[in-house]
This record gives sequence, structure tokens and C-alpha cells, in this order.
Amino acid sequence: MQGRAVLVDLVRVFGAGRTLVGYAALMEALEHLKVVIERGDMLVLRTGFAEALLDMQGRPQPDVLKNTGAVLDGSDQALLEWITESGISAICADNYAVENLDRELEPGCCSKLPLHHHCLFKLGLPLAELWYLKDIAEWLYSRGRTRFLLTAPPLRLPGAIGSPVTPVATV
Repeated sequence: MQGRAVLVDLVRVFGAGRTLVGYAALMEALEHLKVVIERGDMLVLRTGFAEALLDMQGRPQPDVLKNTGAVLDGSDQALLEWITESGISAICADNYAVENLDRELEPGCCSKLPLHHHCLFKLGLPLAELWYLKDIAEWLYSRGRTRFLLTAPPLRLPGAIGSPVTPVATV
């Protein structure tokens, strides 16, 4: 992947605690941070999760991590519709799975990860997770910016259906 990325620093808006971010909360964050998203942009979400994980110095504390960082609410139909209509080309985050992994299945529901189902299977929209975003977030904020060139090449794994990437921000 390569193109313009737009960083939404959810830590700056909601803090580092667990916050379920649906459409209304995302729109609030975009307005608060003065972020403009255009068709083709890669949406990059800083939640603080990767920072907390690294601060644990190789000794992850699941009970703490479960209450750390914002997660998208994949059950919010308005959020899924916005993802479709916005024309974004990827969603990248510094947490596990981008969306809420602790979601309980509702009666009649068939997917524990509805955002994954919507983005990956319906739209072909890539999701990236566990990126370290603190440094780029602070650099952009100190200069009043939210956009940068993002290059995220995958490993060369012929025939594979997924790959870790090595993201590089150019500012």
C-alpha cells in the first residue's frame, strides 16, 4: 500500500482508556482534531494500545490491555455505512483487530467481527493492526498536520492471503 494517510489521534480526544468508537464518536474526533478525509485516503487510528503494550516490556498484562485504547464499534451500522461511503482505501491502527474483540454476539448475528466482515469481505478494504504510531502522531500534532505519505510494503509471500507490513511515514 502506498498513498496519502490521515492520522486520527484518538488518544488525544478520548484518552488512553478503553473507548468504543462508533460513527458519532468518530465524527466528534474528526471535528475536534480538524481532520479531513478524502476518497482514497488511508485512515490511521492511534489508540495508545501499542504504546501500553511496549511499556509492559515483554510482560503483557491482559487485564490491563483489555481496558486500554479505543476500538471501533463494528456493530454500529452508521459507522459501516460511513466506511463504505467515505471511499477510504485502508484502516490502520495500533491495536489488535482495529475493532472491539470483546463484543458479545447478538441473537441472529453471525459475525463476532462485523467490521472485518464488512471491510475485508464486502469491500476488499485492508485492515492493519499493531502499528506503533506515537512518534508520527506527536510529530504531526506539533506541526498542526494530520496527513502524510504512507508506504507499507508486505513481505514477499507468493500465494499467501495476508502479510505483516513494514509501514514507513514520509513527512
